[in-house]
Amino acid sequence: MIHWTHQGQPHQAHWRSESGAPASRRVVTADDTLAADTAYRMACEGTGLLWQGDFQNARLLLQALMRRADGKSGKAGKPRKSAAKAAEKKAAAATPAEAFHLHRQAQAQRARVLASVLIPLEGDYAIDLRRAPDWRQACSEAWGPATGERSVATLRELLGLVGAHEWRKKGVEVPALGAPPHNRIHPHYGVFSPVRGEYVGLVADAALPGKALAFDIGVGTGVLSAVLARRGVQRVVATDQDPRALACARENLQRLGVLPQVELLQADLFPPGRAPLVVCNPPWVPARASSPIERAVYDEGSRMLKGFLAGLADHLEPGGEGWLILSDLAEHLGLRPRAQLLQWIAEAGLVVRGRTDVKPLHPKAADAGDALHAARAAEVTSLWRLAAA
Repeated sequence: MIHWTHQGQPHQAHWRSESGAPASRRVVTADDTLAADTAYRMACEGTGLLWQGDFQNARLLLQALMRRADGKSGKAGKPRKSAAKAAEKKAAAATPAEAFHLHRQAQAQRARVLASVLIPLEGDYAIDLRRAPDWRQACSEAWGPATGERSVATLRELLGLVGAHEWRKKGVEVPALGAPPHNRIHPHYGVFSPVRGEYVGLVADAALPGKALAFDIGVGTGVLSAVLARRGVQRVVATDQDPRALACARENLQRLGVLPQVELLQADLFPPGRAPLVVCNPPWVPARASSPIERAVYDEGSRMLKGFLAGLADHLEPGGEGWLILSDLAEHLGLRPRAQLLQWIAEAGLVVRGRTDVKPLHPKAADAGDALHAARAAEVTSLWRLAAA
């Protein structure tokens, strides 16, 4: 629960946080009279600002906090020093691994500051503030049906939730699934979107070792299962631990007309049995995720990668292949050397039959202002064809 006092009366409501972050210990009500510099100081001190004024002014305040957190303005719009700017300067003189961790620390501090603007929600997810939008449908998609219980969430999380709602309606075009309009994947809230299409293209182009059966480990939105089914694989067994991912995959596969070919199972890594093809696109960076959706990118200790490699040989049919889709970004960041990956492959009783590489096309790879630009510019995504030794 989150607690605050307004006009001398105590209040409480259910606290919502996708990342599991605790509610602010100190919460004060705030409205249109609050100056941005004052709000920024209070946010840096860890104070939650429960908004009671005009909703659109809350959005303007959040934008002002962003500028201050990024060191872009202070009083009267003057440039200011910030923790983010200091971290960037320090990162420039650090090793790649140090730069990565400093970047993550700065991002975490920025997120804490921006999470200070809090929005109260009624029991049906309505926002009872002036000029507030109707986001009840987006909230229901993310959190399930309203329970009648009042709640509070950060404005930043609500904006992300609404953005996910729009992506779910619009979908992401995936050329590997064929011609439009029947080539869109609609990601759900909390399920990583296949915006980096290069890894999907690798699976679409690699020679299939067989078309009778394939396992898709970590199905996510269902995009790789859909590609395999569209390529003529007769049966795909797809697994995931996250119920939201399984629901998202089911909806996408049904929309694409390939659900009859795919069996969805809630499981950690492998389903029972063996297959001539086992596909896995694990998180690429061995670091701790700060929210559920980040688990698609960050995997502390390379747990999923090591688990996939360790169990692959026992789930391959004779002559079968395991396709490991993996970026080498962790190598360029100094977080996991190539020799370590090759050692895990050998220790798992596997051999490399081949490897196909592709350069990423996402905007950050060409953004010289990005804190991790050097690593992103050198990044290569690969499809490793593995077989039992």
